[in-house]
Amino acid sequence: VNDPDIILADEPTGALDTETSVQVMEILKNISKEKLIIMVTHNPDLAEKYSTRIIRMLDGVITDDSMPVSESTNRFEKNKAATPASKKAKKPSMSLSTAFMLSFKNLFSKKGRTILTSFAGSIGIIGIALIFAVSQGMTTYINVVQEEALSSYPITIEDQTVDMASLMTAFMEAASGKSEHEMDAVYKKSAIYDMINALNNMDMQENDLKAFKAYLEEQLTDKETSTLYPAISGIQYSYDLPLMVYTKNVDGTIIASDTTELMTSLIGEYMGMDMSAMLNPNQGSGFMGNMMSSSMSMSSNMMKLWQEMLPGKDGALISDVLQKQYDMVYGSWPNSYDEIVLVLDENNELDDMTLYAMGLLSEEEIDKIMSAAVDGTTLEKNEMKWSYEEICQLQYKVILNSDCYSYDEATGLYKDLRETDAGLRLLYNNGLDLKVTGIIRPNEEATASMLSGSIAYTSALTKYIITESQKSPAIQAQRDNPTKDMITGLPFPENTGNLSVEQKAAEFRAYLNALTSDNEKAAVYVQIMCIPNDTFLEQSVAQVLSGMTRADMEKTLAEALISQMGVDDDKISDYVSSMSDEELTEIFKEMVTEQVKAEYAKQVKEKMEGMPPAQLSGALNMALASYTDEQCAKYYDEIMEFSDSSLENNLLELGYVDLEEPSSISIFASSFANKDIIEDVIAQYNEGKDELEKIKYTDYIGIMLSSITTIINAITYVLIAFVAISLVVSSIMIGVITLISVQERTKEIGILRAIGASKKNVSSMFTAETVMIGFSSGLLGVVVTYLLCIPINAVINHLTGIPNLDAILPLDFAVILIAISVALTLVSGIIPARSAAKKDPVVALRTE
Repeated sequence: VNDPDIILADEPTGALDTETSVQVMEILKNISKEKLIIMVTHNPDLAEKYSTRIIRMLDGVITDDSMPVSESTNRFEKNKAATPASKKAKKPSMSLSTAFMLSFKNLFSKKGRTILTSFAGSIGIIGIALIFAVSQGMTTYINVVQEEALSSYPITIEDQTVDMASLMTAFMEAASGKSEHEMDAVYKKSAIYDMINALNNMDMQENDLKAFKAYLEEQLTDKETSTLYPAISGIQYSYDLPLMVYTKNVDGTIIASDTTELMTSLIGEYMGMDMSAMLNPNQGSGFMGNMMSSSMSMSSNMMKLWQEMLPGKDGALISDVLQKQYDMVYGSWPNSYDEIVLVLDENNELDDMTLYAMGLLSEEEIDKIMSAAVDGTTLEKNEMKWSYEEICQLQYKVILNSDCYSYDEATGLYKDLRETDAGLRLLYNNGLDLKVTGIIRPNEEATASMLSGSIAYTSALTKYIITESQKSPAIQAQRDNPTKDMITGLPFPENTGNLSVEQKAAEFRAYLNALTSDNEKAAVYVQIMCIPNDTFLEQSVAQVLSGMTRADMEKTLAEALISQMGVDDDKISDYVSSMSDEELTEIFKEMVTEQVKAEYAKQVKEKMEGMPPAQLSGALNMALASYTDEQCAKYYDEIMEFSDSSLENNLLELGYVDLEEPSSISIFASSFANKDIIEDVIAQYNEGKDELEKIKYTDYIGIMLSSITTIINAITYVLIAFVAISLVVSSIMIGVITLISVQERTKEIGILRAIGASKKNVSSMFTAETVMIGFSSGLLGVVVTYLLCIPINAVINHLTGIPNLDAILPLDFAVILIAISVALTLVSGIIPARSAAKKDPVVALRTE
């Protein structure tokens, strides 16, 4: 019809069911308010319900008209005239809900194809979801491992730290260094020098832990504003104070409850090896000594029996992390400084060395074990067990280091009471009683456990020992005499290396002035008088040599060597005879010099033996002013004896420790992510400080675990990229199926266009169809993924043996996958929707 206000509908409901016909009529009813719609139909019910004028025809002849021509024309003209000319007529449109309803009915009418299309579209979603679920499960497991590993490997700051990174770099550069020379022979490569040079030039950093401890405590004061407080699960301060615990074994013998000490003794007894120096972290000096002590200290820690538990926050004795990792098998956690717990392994077992140190095995049983191990014989195994009640009745005594030393009035020094059985029993009877209040075992779900020792005590016990030790008379006496070893009576070596004559003289005079008793001064004066002066010594030696021929020298030297070495006479004689005159004279002169010195000292001691100490002390005081620097330097080299210890080591041996100055600080992060906050706090402390004042440390566990996470994430992204290809292919397939659906519904498109639907309405209808397919594909993919995770988790747990390693698909990621599916199908439906919108309604209506 040429008139734009008139629409002709030719049999619009002939091919439709009744329900669809009603929907079409509702659309026409809305359109008829603005346009004249002429519809041809054979359905009288629809005509009666929706039309305003009915014209009945039979064989091309009008048989009935409900409204005469003049009346209907006037009515239409009046309505048309009443419409303002300036007002633009509203075009007919299809609501979005109608578009979705029509699309849904079309999809529902083709249920089989819709299900297959949705399943095909969900394959890519299932692949990505499964990969991400496994990756997320692995990441979650790693995070748990990381957090639990942080309890075993916290951020630890030592009072002295080594820059291992620069050392390793130096070694690698030395190993990979290239030299420029011809390839025609064998050349020397510098290895020893480069290695030793790198070790000597290694950067040893000292950390001021006293200042850093104060900084940490200041950061934790205000819990509301502190960034550090929620980021940690606890802070542990360690001190160079060994815990001395003794117990009685089943034989009634008092033994040190220390597996390291007992093992050292057994190895020395049965294998003839001295392990004390190797397992003592204080042995050795310089870098090699430090490296040796570090490695041996690590071995010693693995054999450690007693271990301090991590304290909780806000003054709690036990950390929540520790209580989460361990199950209380029997009893309760400690509530006081004198309470301890026994730590079992996952099988409720303790090794025989630990049982021996706990006093549960006799020396006879240990001797059998050691003898069988050394001889290589088979040891008869017998099952031994103890009830929880028996364990909790064990008695342990803590002896303070300072209590071990008693003042000796005769010498004015302090004597170690542990050197005698009576003294050890006295110390044991007066020691601090420790009570076993509970028995714990690692939790089955814990991937890492904090405690490596078998008996755990609280930090309150450490504080108690340090506080009580500071009251000791022995410690006070040593602090009052900082230059003298109050255990050996010898002075501390204040200087190392080569000293000048003046420095040696000053040291010797200071040493003499520090002597307080007549006995000490008398002994030193006798030693001084036993040293002959250089003139006398030279004259005496020259006198002996003047009357001797080479034969006399050979005979005398051979007799002396034979008596000293016990070697065959002929070998010594041949050896002496082969010497040159210069070599023979030099060796013989040295021998004569030593004999003259010894004879001179013997005569002086015999002469001064009867003189009282007070007289000798007075003589020393009178002679001191006449000694020259050269004489004092000589006496420094030949008389002075120094203590093998130092003031610091002696104070540690006596048990003196400053609570505000720990030897190491271990900071336990509450999560792996919070470890970065702790590092930021350390960085804030270092801001504005000199390089030597900065806190330095190496976070080895963080480097290792973060690398593992990075690798897993990289693998996940690569796999997702591959699977995403199938998702794109699925989207293309959905687009093709939608295009086929457009071809199948050409006539329906023509009808919709004929009754007033716009191109946009037709396009939105097919867009809605693709959205619903995308939503169903994404939802189906997520549901299938959740179902597949059940058998996948069972397989993973069986193959790995890790019960808490599960594939996990987070709900938020599932929603994102559904949204991605909808978005991709929406994009893939753009071309089919545009194709449907462009169809000519006249051509579409003629399509069969």
